[in-house]
This record gives sequence, C-alpha cells and structure tokens, in this order.
Amino acid sequence: MRKVWLLALGAFTLGLDAYVMAGLLPVVADDLGTTVSLAGQMVTVFTLAYAIAAPLVAGARGGMSPRTWIVVALAVFTLGNAATALAPSLGVLLAARVVAGAGAGVYSALSTAAASALAGPERRGRALALVMGGMSTGTVLGVPVGVLLAERAGWRSTMWLVTALGAVALVGLVALLPPVPADPAVSVRARLAAVTDRRVAPVVGVSFLAAVASLGLYTYLAPVLADAGRVREVAPYLWAWGIGGVLGSLAAGPLVDRTAGSGRRGGVAALVGVVMAAIAGAQALLPALAPVPLAAAAALVIWGAAGWALQVPQQHRLLALRDDRGTVALALNNSALYLGSAAGSALGGLALGAGVAPAALPWAAAGIAALGLALHMWASRRSRHGVRVGTLDGYEHS
Repeated sequence: MRKVWLLALGAFTLGLDAYVMAGLLPVVADDLGTTVSLAGQMVTVFTLAYAIAAPLVAGARGGMSPRTWIVVALAVFTLGNAATALAPSLGVLLAARVVAGAGAGVYSALSTAAASALAGPERRGRALALVMGGMSTGTVLGVPVGVLLAERAGWRSTMWLVTALGAVALVGLVALLPPVPADPAVSVRARLAAVTDRRVAPVVGVSFLAAVASLGLYTYLAPVLADAGRVREVAPYLWAWGIGGVLGSLAAGPLVDRTAGSGRRGGVAALVGVVMAAIAGAQALLPALAPVPLAAAAALVIWGAAGWALQVPQQHRLLALRDDRGTVALALNNSALYLGSAAGSALGGLALGAGVAPAALPWAAAGIAALGLALHMWASRRSRHGVRVGTLDGYEHS
C-alpha cells in the first residue's frame, strides 16, 4: 500500500488544481485584462479536456507500459500547470489548461486502476479510497491554501505551488513506482463501445447524476445558505462539507473491502444505494436545517461524506464488472464525474438566472440524486435477473 500513497499524492495535486481555479477567476481576469466570464472558460476547457482524454487514451498501449503512461500523464499535467503559471494572455492560458486537463484525465483513470492492481483484490477498496481521499483532501485542504496564497502573492504563485506538488509526485513515481499489471490493449472502437455496455453504462450514469446533484449544488452553497438560513459567513460550512468528504472517502475503502469479502451477493451495490439515499436525504433537509448552524453543519458533513464516498464502491463495481477492461470503465466513470459537475453548475446557474430561489436548489438536487438512486436500483435488479444477449468487441451485454 505504500506505493499507492505515491499515486494518492498525484491525486491530491489533481484535486487542488481542478477546484482552486474557480476561486482565482477574479484575480486572473484582472491580471490578464479580461472578464471573469471569459476567464471562467479555463475551467470549462480543463473539464472538457479531462473528460475527453480519459476514455480515449485509457486502454491504449502504443508500446508503453501502464507505469510509463502514468508517468507521462503526470508529466503532461505538471507541464500544463507550469505553462498556466507563465501564460501572458488568455489564449495561452486556455491552451495550457487544455494540456493540464488532458494529463489530469489520463492520470486519474490510470492511477486508480494501478492502485487497484498493486493492492490486490482483497485490498482493492482501501487502495481506491486512498486515491479518492487524495483528491478530496486536495480539494478540502489545498484549495483554501491556494486561494490564500493567491491573495498574498498572486495567482501565479498558486499555480507554481500546484506545479511543484506535481513535480514532487512525478519524481516519486519515477523512482519508486513498480511495474503495473497491464490490461489487454483495447481498440478505439471498443473504448467507445463501452459507453453502450449494458452493465457499465448504468453505473456510469449513476455517477453522472450523483455529480450533477452533489458537486453542482456545492457550487451554489453560499447563496443557498444565505437564502435559507441568512448565513453570511459560509466558510465554516464549506469546511464541514469538505471534512465530511475526506472522512467519507477514506472510510469507504475498508467498508467496501469488508462488504465485498463477506461473500454476500450484491453487498457493494447495496452500499451504493445507501450512499445515494444519504446524499438525497441530506440535501432535501438542508433548507429546513439552514437556520440552525449545528444542524446545517451536520447535514453538510453527511452530504460531503456520502458524495465523496460514493466513488469508492462505484469504482470497485466497475473493476468487478469489467475486470479485463477496468481502466476503460474507470476512465468513463471519471469523465462522467467531471461532466456531471459541469452540468450541475450550469443547470444551477440557469435556474438562478430564471428567478428560482436559491433555497429551492437543494430540493432540485435531491430530486436528481433520487433519480440516480432509482437508476441504480433498476440496474441492480436487472443485473440480478439479466441474461447475456451478445458481445461487442469484448464487452458483454447482459
């Protein structure tokens, strides 16, 4: 498991880089002489590059081992962040974010698969939780530090911090990461065909809906709390959500391993259902609890813990469903997370622009989470009673 910590350090850097940019938009826009809305496109292009690169590259070999692909992906990510720190104009900045996003997407999928392979089936949950915990910790602890550094020394200093952390992780991986078992090479057609795999697609769909509900609502937490509970200082509540996220992502690993090792059929799937229900319940109760600080903080801890914990059993299930093509399935799942986050933020902004009260957003998010729970329950029931109906480039459909 010590080797997995190196992969988790890279994930920490990814979590920091992916979310800190939103807090830097005003200072970036001012420095480059552009508008906040245009500067915000650097978040958009990073997300799109992340989502597209992961499934296209995952499963490819090109003569390189998985270990080499991981190192190259982290190197591309780190160079993209260095270019971001040096960007003299908005055009160069956007190009640099595309490079960083592509490297991040590929690294995220491959590092998760590598962590699972290095840990072995009996400790797969713990390994996945370490990598997911690295990303959540980067978001929770790294983002406030990055924003604070930007306020004191400029946004470029924050990007140099991200670059330095990426470089440290890169050196550690080059020196210490052992060879990683490789999945069979997968053609581009087969990688794209995974989107329609009748066992993979529902799992990825649940991850997408969960991201729309959880990460999308998180974007508007400040106006939600201000409207529902007249909260003016939102930082403590953000910390409550984030601390819950770290605890949830780390605690999910041992729980998944115990559940999977118990031999009880459908145990990990049942855990996903419980977590989705927790997300929906905490969000639905948030407007009513917002006027009571401790109650609101408790709801946010539960929401954060469930939202970040979800991906550990989801990734575990994808690796079990597609053990021969696990990296491709994980890449699709990671893409769904980022696309869901972007879609949730966009939908929330459209709703507010149309005059919807911010306090109503948690109910809408809870409804989307409930839809994800319904999809999960339908897919789980169908899986228990399904039969094989064919294959497509190595992907069975049931």
